Amino acid sequence: MHCTKCNFKNTSQPEKEKPHDVFQRSGTDLMMKKTVTLTEALCGFTTVVDHLDGRKIVVNHPPGSVLVPGCVRGIVGEGMPIYKNPFEKGDLYIRIEVDFPENYFAPEGKLKELESLLGGRPPAEEIPADSEEVNMSEYDGNGGPGSHRGQCYDEDDEHPHMGGQHLAKSTLNVDNKS
Repeated sequence: MHCTKCNFKNTSQPEKEKPHDVFQRSGTDLMMKKTVTLTEALCGFTTVVDHLDGRKIVVNHPPGSVLVPGCVRGIVGEGMPIYKNPFEKGDLYIRIEVDFPENYFAPEGKLKELESLLGGRPPAEEIPADSEEVNMSEYDGNGGPGSHRGQCYDEDDEHPHMGGQHLAKSTLNVDNKS
Protein backbone atom coordinates (compact mmCIF):
# COMPACT_ATOMS: atom_id res chain seq x y z
CA MET A 1 0.00 0.00 0.00
CA HIS A 2 1.32 3.43 -0.90
CA CYS A 3 0.00 6.74 0.45
CA THR A 4 0.27 9.44 -2.23
CA LYS A 5 -0.30 12.32 0.27
CA CYS A 6 2.68 11.64 2.51
CA ASN A 7 4.63 9.29 0.23
CA PHE A 8 4.51 6.55 2.91
CA LYS A 9 5.03 3.04 1.68
CA ASN A 10 3.84 0.13 3.84
CA THR A 11 6.66 -2.40 3.77
CA SER A 12 5.02 -4.90 6.12
CA GLN A 13 3.56 -6.64 3.08
CA PRO A 14 6.37 -7.64 0.71
CA GLU A 15 5.88 -6.91 -2.95
CA LYS A 16 5.50 -9.83 -5.34
CA GLU A 17 8.90 -10.96 -6.53
CA LYS A 18 9.37 -11.57 -10.19
CA PRO A 19 10.73 -15.01 -11.06
CA HIS A 20 14.39 -15.08 -12.04
CA ASP A 21 15.93 -17.21 -14.80
CA VAL A 22 18.71 -18.56 -12.57
CA PHE A 23 17.90 -18.04 -8.88
CA GLN A 24 15.00 -18.97 -6.65
CA ARG A 25 14.70 -17.26 -3.27
CA SER A 26 13.82 -18.85 0.07
CA GLY A 27 14.00 -16.17 2.76
CA THR A 28 17.56 -14.90 2.62
CA ASP A 29 18.87 -18.01 0.87
CA LEU A 30 19.21 -18.42 -2.89
CA MET A 31 18.95 -21.69 -4.84
CA MET A 32 20.16 -22.33 -8.36
CA LYS A 33 20.73 -25.34 -10.62
CA LYS A 34 24.01 -26.15 -12.31
CA THR A 35 24.45 -28.84 -14.94
CA VAL A 36 27.92 -30.38 -15.10
CA THR A 37 29.39 -33.09 -17.29
CA LEU A 38 30.20 -36.50 -15.84
CA THR A 39 33.88 -35.59 -16.17
CA GLU A 40 33.33 -32.42 -14.10
CA ALA A 41 31.30 -34.35 -11.51
CA LEU A 42 34.20 -36.78 -11.01
CA CYS A 43 37.26 -34.63 -11.75
CA GLY A 44 36.25 -31.17 -10.49
CA PHE A 45 35.57 -27.87 -12.22
CA THR A 46 35.64 -24.09 -11.91
CA THR A 47 32.68 -21.97 -13.00
CA VAL A 48 31.64 -18.33 -12.76
CA VAL A 49 28.23 -17.42 -11.31
CA ASP A 50 26.75 -14.02 -12.20
CA HIS A 51 25.26 -12.99 -8.83
CA LEU A 52 22.12 -10.87 -8.51
CA ASP A 53 24.18 -7.99 -7.11
CA GLY A 54 26.32 -7.87 -10.28
CA ARG A 55 29.39 -9.60 -8.86
CA LYS A 56 31.01 -12.52 -10.61
CA ILE A 57 31.63 -15.36 -8.15
CA VAL A 58 34.22 -18.00 -9.05
CA VAL A 59 33.01 -21.36 -7.75
CA ASN A 60 35.51 -24.22 -7.46
CA HIS A 61 34.82 -27.89 -6.92
CA PRO A 62 37.96 -29.96 -6.23
CA PRO A 63 38.99 -33.02 -8.25
CA GLY A 64 38.10 -36.32 -6.61
CA SER A 65 35.15 -34.95 -4.61
CA VAL A 66 32.34 -36.76 -6.46
CA LEU A 67 29.08 -34.94 -7.23
CA VAL A 68 26.03 -37.15 -7.70
CA PRO A 69 22.91 -36.10 -9.66
CA GLY A 70 20.57 -34.09 -7.46
CA CYS A 71 23.08 -33.31 -4.71
CA VAL A 72 23.13 -29.82 -3.22
CA ARG A 73 26.24 -27.84 -2.33
CA GLY A 74 26.23 -24.57 -0.39
CA ILE A 75 28.23 -21.36 -0.36
CA VAL A 76 27.96 -19.55 2.96
CA GLY A 77 27.18 -15.84 2.84
CA GLU A 78 26.37 -15.57 -0.87
CA GLY A 79 22.58 -15.34 -0.56
CA MET A 80 20.38 -12.27 -0.08
CA PRO A 81 21.20 -9.50 2.44
CA ILE A 82 19.55 -9.91 5.84
CA TYR A 83 16.93 -7.26 6.68
CA LYS A 84 18.40 -4.39 8.75
CA ASN A 85 21.85 -5.98 8.51
CA PRO A 86 23.00 -5.67 4.89
CA PHE A 87 26.52 -6.89 5.67
CA GLU A 88 25.19 -10.34 6.62
CA LYS A 89 23.72 -12.53 3.94
CA GLY A 90 21.95 -15.84 3.57
CA ASP A 91 23.53 -18.72 1.71
CA LEU A 92 23.64 -19.78 -1.93
CA TYR A 93 22.73 -23.40 -2.65
CA ILE A 94 23.53 -25.11 -5.93
CA ARG A 95 21.59 -28.22 -6.99
CA ILE A 96 23.82 -30.29 -9.25
CA GLU A 97 22.53 -32.09 -12.33
CA VAL A 98 24.95 -34.39 -14.13
CA ASP A 99 24.90 -34.62 -17.92
CA PHE A 100 25.85 -38.19 -18.80
CA PRO A 101 27.45 -39.08 -22.15
CA GLU A 102 25.48 -40.58 -25.02
CA ASN A 103 25.17 -44.36 -25.35
CA TYR A 104 28.25 -46.11 -26.76
CA PHE A 105 30.38 -42.98 -26.28
CA ALA A 106 33.67 -44.91 -26.16
CA PRO A 107 35.15 -48.10 -27.62
CA GLU A 108 35.17 -51.21 -25.43
CA GLY A 109 38.90 -50.94 -24.68
CA LYS A 110 38.48 -47.42 -23.28
CA LEU A 111 35.48 -48.55 -21.23
CA LYS A 112 37.65 -51.27 -19.66
CA GLU A 113 40.20 -48.57 -18.72
CA LEU A 114 37.42 -46.45 -17.22
CA GLU A 115 36.07 -49.45 -15.32
CA SER A 116 39.53 -50.07 -13.89
CA LEU A 117 39.87 -46.41 -12.80
CA LEU A 118 36.47 -46.56 -11.09
CA GLY A 119 37.41 -49.60 -9.03
CA GLY A 120 36.04 -52.37 -11.21
CA ARG A 121 32.72 -54.13 -10.90
CA PRO A 122 31.43 -56.06 -7.90
CA PRO A 123 31.71 -59.85 -8.14
CA ALA A 124 29.19 -61.31 -10.59
CA GLU A 125 26.12 -62.98 -9.13
CA GLU A 126 25.87 -66.73 -9.52
CA ILE A 127 23.51 -67.42 -12.42
CA PRO A 128 21.19 -70.40 -11.90
CA ALA A 129 21.25 -73.08 -14.62
CA ASP A 130 17.50 -72.79 -15.23
CA SER A 131 17.56 -68.99 -15.71
CA GLU A 132 16.60 -67.05 -18.82
CA GLU A 133 18.78 -64.18 -20.04
CA VAL A 134 17.11 -60.93 -21.17
CA ASN A 135 18.25 -57.40 -22.00
CA MET A 136 16.86 -54.17 -20.57
CA SER A 137 15.50 -51.50 -22.90
CA GLU A 138 14.65 -47.84 -22.42
CA TYR A 139 11.32 -47.11 -20.76
CA ASP A 140 9.67 -43.69 -20.74
CA GLY A 141 6.61 -44.46 -18.61
CA ASN A 142 4.24 -43.97 -21.53
CA GLY A 143 3.82 -47.52 -22.60
CA GLY A 144 7.24 -48.75 -23.73
CA PRO A 145 7.96 -52.40 -24.45
CA GLY A 146 5.28 -54.80 -23.21
CA SER A 147 2.70 -52.10 -22.53
CA HIS A 148 0.07 -53.93 -24.54
CA ARG A 149 0.61 -57.21 -22.75
CA GLY A 150 -2.39 -59.49 -23.17
CA GLN A 151 -3.70 -57.61 -26.18
CA CYS A 152 -3.46 -60.72 -28.36
CA TYR A 153 -6.17 -62.25 -26.18
CA ASP A 154 -8.65 -59.38 -26.57
CA GLU A 155 -10.71 -61.08 -29.26
CA ASP A 156 -9.76 -64.67 -28.59
CA ASP A 157 -12.66 -66.79 -27.32
CA GLU A 158 -10.29 -69.35 -25.80
CA HIS A 159 -8.86 -66.78 -23.37
CA PRO A 160 -11.70 -64.57 -22.16
CA HIS A 161 -10.95 -61.64 -19.88
CA MET A 162 -11.16 -62.64 -16.27
CA GLY A 163 -13.32 -59.65 -15.37
CA GLY A 164 -12.39 -57.11 -12.73
CA GLN A 165 -10.69 -53.80 -13.28
CA HIS A 166 -7.71 -53.03 -15.45
CA LEU A 167 -4.80 -51.50 -13.59
CA ALA A 168 -3.80 -47.99 -14.55
CA LYS A 169 -0.14 -47.15 -14.88
CA SER A 170 1.16 -44.64 -12.43
CA THR A 171 4.32 -42.60 -12.61
CA LEU A 172 6.65 -42.61 -9.63
CA ASN A 173 8.22 -39.32 -8.71
CA VAL A 174 11.61 -39.89 -7.17
CA ASP A 175 13.60 -37.00 -5.79
CA ASN A 176 17.20 -38.08 -5.39
CA LYS A 177 18.72 -35.91 -2.69
CA SER A 178 22.07 -36.31 -1.08
